[in-house]
Amino acid sequence: QVQLVESGGGLVQPGGSLRLSCAASGSGFSQYAVGWFRQAPGKQRELVAVISSGGSTNYADSVKGRFTISRDNAKNTVYLQMNSLKPEDTAVYYCHTRSVWGQGTQVTVSS
Repeated sequence: QVQLVESGGGLVQPGGSLRLSCAASGSGFSQYAVGWFRQAPGKQRELVAVISSGGSTNYADSVKGRFTISRDNAKNTVYLQMNSLKPEDTAVYYCHTRSVWGQGTQVTVSS
């Protein structure tokens, strides 16, 4: 059973950047797609970005051109580089693969 641990969240000013990491334990991580999701207070969890086992990517319209998802299979890690952050990006960010969720990392964008 794979386990996921997110890190890299924090408080950042509008226009700033953060890089989130999702580290996986267990075997076979590289064979599966991995998604980053986020959930803001009072809102449903939404898909932010997804990367396939082969490296193909897709993004929510709200983050296209600002966020980049990538993976390093040698390190069993998926990243989410977030640039030009906006207050509306404030949420708990989760990674997800094979029906497994991480514990989430808080991202707060505020001046």
